[in-house]
Amino acid sequence: MIFPIEQLVKYTDNIYEITVAANRRAYQMSMMQDPQIEENEDKVVSLAASQLFNHKVSMRLDQK
Repeated sequence: MIFPIEQLVKYTDNIYEITVAANRRAYQMSMMQDPQIEENEDKVVSLAASQLFNHKVSMRLDQK
């Protein structure tokens, strides 16, 4: 899987937030040793971004 550039270009919300969310999701998946990473040829960031863009996981901002 390659990074979902088409979806990134069409994304109309805050690009910084989705970038940070993909980074954090990739970290979570790495720490959990998610088997999907190996299936995705170890491309964990593109997998995390794809999950966010396809609404398989969601991001939430915590307000302090």
